Amino acid sequence: MKILFIASEGLPYSKTGGLADVVGALPKALAEMGHEVAVLLPRYRGNKIGSILVSSVTVTLGDKLRFPAIGEGPAVAGVRYFFVDDRGFFDREQLYGEKGADYPDNAERFTEFSRVAIEFMKRVWLPDVIHCHDWQTALVPVLLRTQHAEDPVARALPVVFTIHNIGYQGIFSQSVMRTIGLPETFFTMDRLEFYGRVNFLKGGLLYADYLTTVSRRYAQEIQTPEFGSGLEGVIRGRADRLFGILNGVDYSVWSPEVDTFITQNYSVHNLEAKKADKKDLLQQFKLPVDKLECLERPVVGIVSRFADQKGFDLIARVAGDLMKENLTLVVLGTAQPEYEKLFKDMAEKYPGRVGVKIGYDNPLAHKIEAGADMFLMPSRYEPCGLNQIYSLRYGTVPIVRATGGLDDSVQSFDPKTHHGTGFKFEAYDGRALLDCVRAALKLQRDPKAWQMVQKNGMAKDFSWKASAAAYVTLYEAAKRARIPRVAGTSKG
Repeated sequence: MKILFIASEGLPYSKTGGLADVVGALPKALAEMGHEVAVLLPRYRGNKIGSILVSSVTVTLGDKLRFPAIGEGPAVAGVRYFFVDDRGFFDREQLYGEKGADYPDNAERFTEFSRVAIEFMKRVWLPDVIHCHDWQTALVPVLLRTQHAEDPVARALPVVFTIHNIGYQGIFSQSVMRTIGLPETFFTMDRLEFYGRVNFLKGGLLYADYLTTVSRRYAQEIQTPEFGSGLEGVIRGRADRLFGILNGVDYSVWSPEVDTFITQNYSVHNLEAKKADKKDLLQQFKLPVDKLECLERPVVGIVSRFADQKGFDLIARVAGDLMKENLTLVVLGTAQPEYEKLFKDMAEKYPGRVGVKIGYDNPLAHKIEAGADMFLMPSRYEPCGLNQIYSLRYGTVPIVRATGGLDDSVQSFDPKTHHGTGFKFEAYDGRALLDCVRAALKLQRDPKAWQMVQKNGMAKDFSWKASAAAYVTLYEAAKRARIPRVAGTSKG
């Protein structure tokens, strides 16, 4: 099967969050299964391409014309990578915005990307199935089923659309309809209109053949007012085409046996070696390692975007009580200024026990996974989450709120049966978080029980194999849902 991924970011070329991890790993897993896989991305600053395949594609955006190119980059692990090349739109400092604000022309940028994606399929690489991701590509199924509905090739292309986080929808003022070149007939309740504004994600939900999200529980949650972000009615209307498939992990990158970023490789059979990574982690954050008590004190790690979604308001409420416990906190992340300030203030107030780095640092993220004793994810909601799954493999016990993919991937440890892989709390409440951390600290004082929960987590297999097979089943269903393609149209 020929499978085309269309996404706004993907490793190894671009990343702001978990979407890039999925777009980097799932195509590779599908290629390993024998499928022919390609990924189409915007060409951001620093992305190198080997050749220009189409020097100019005419794109109409309202009363303006743009002429992006289509290029191809080096293949990675059997996956081909193609790029929409428009320096005016994509050669920028960041992917979606700067200094906490979105780029004001994001609607135009990703409308162009979607229009060029359709031309790419017709001119360069015609797939059997398209896999679109998040609001930035949501216009692909909209355009295929409306403006390209009479095209015998385009109308036969099946689309699977994945919601990675329904909190990000691509919402713009009604005036954007004119600037992106869509007729006002699209601005209705059964199309793109959303409380008087334009909602790109809504279009993808309505026009794709099948919908997925990144965990079973999140697929259920987004059908409720609490988690649906205003689109729960739309999603319930398509519930028969909605599937939750838990994200996998690329263990060739995220595993302590092979991790090239950590000081000491280790496995479930030599957990003692993890102590060297703990010492290195403390040194990375310039925290004391000269006394035995510093090395023995439990280290709680956080790697995250600093956003309301991630539960940092809970940490703010109980920061003082949390630091009364015998623990060290190491934090890596960036985003909302109030949370950056929260952790900087904690580091100043508790010197030697709180380490903070503001920014994105992939090697340091690996070191936190390897060197910490516990990993904290108190999210308000979490579609899937990857760090808790990484933590399981590194023997770094996750402490999570029971929501979305966190609930699906972490089992509460039962000291009586010795079953379970981590610690979970239900209520979105600072006290519940604090009690859960205290329960983990208590168990950690029992070395035998602690090693049991570590080994339980390390034994879990969240590789992409099972998830990739589930996607293939869905791709085949999407193909059956479309009319047969006209013979002799395939290229590439």
